[in-house]
Amino acid sequence: MEDQHKTTFQFISEPTDVNFGGKVHGGVVMKWIDQTAYTCARTWAETYCVTVYVGGIRFYKPINIGDVIKIDAYVIYTGKTSIHIAVDVYSKNFEKEGFEKKTHCVIVFVSVDEHGKPVPVKPWKPDTEKEKQLAVYAEKLKALRQQISEEMEPFFKT
Repeated sequence: MEDQHKTTFQFISEPTDVNFGGKVHGGVVMKWIDQTAYTCARTWAETYCVTVYVGGIRFYKPINIGDVIKIDAYVIYTGKTSIHIAVDVYSKNFEKEGFEKKTHCVIVFVSVDEHGKPVPVKPWKPDTEKEKQLAVYAEKLKALRQQISEEMEPFFKT
């Protein structure tokens, strides 16, 4: 059976992805992340999903134009209606062997119906030790987001 909690995209970065420094623009990488993570979330939920949070994005190293890009997105936690997806972005120069990790983040989606109302998602259960550690990581991030939201609430009241 196909692994529904993982999605991988591969393609070549293009000249239109360039920033002023001659590397792939960070905004382009963020678009790739959102597209891959959305596909992973939608595959898991089997419903339309909306992005509600992108956090902890880390750009480790720049990506060169013409590199092979590989993006791995995988479910690391599910709530009642939410799906937490970890995303790793890798690139590979054609002259070198192997992919090198360039970017990482966690992106959260909510499964919604045709009226935009949240709907339950099937629970994801970690199997391996790494998956269990990632689930704990996701829960810690969730708690931090909640704490920050509560602390910042007075600044965002209208």
